[in-house]
Amino acid sequence: MIKLIRTDSCHPDFIALVKKLDNYLKVTDGDEHDFYNQFNAINNLKNVTILYSNNKPVVCGAFKQFDDSKVEIKRMYTLPSERGKGLATKTLNELEDWAKELGYTSTVLETGVRQTEAVEFYKKNNYKVIPN
Repeated sequence: MIKLIRTDSCHPDFIALVKKLDNYLKVTDGDEHDFYNQFNAINNLKNVTILYSNNKPVVCGAFKQFDDSKVEIKRMYTLPSERGKGLATKTLNELEDWAKELGYTSTVLETGVRQTEAVEFYKKNNYKVIPN
């Protein structure tokens, strides 16, 4: 059974999944982790989704306002055991739908080149690489 909820960054399941994400990024980012981590605070994210599979939180994501027409996708993470099942795409689609409901017209995001799975995931979901 799959269930998606909308919440905010205070939700304990979101906090737990983000801790797993941060542990993963410490390894992939290496010495640059502290620099990148300063941009990833979750304490004021008002638009968070969590996907549950069989009542277990397995995917999370969020967005924040980027400008008047765009939101930035933040803190997307899928437990490794749940990857390849389309669950992250469901979560991303929910974030995009929510942003559209709020009047935003597009999304942007930033991910590191070392997060090859993330880069491929976003390309698969029709995101394009643009200049920084």
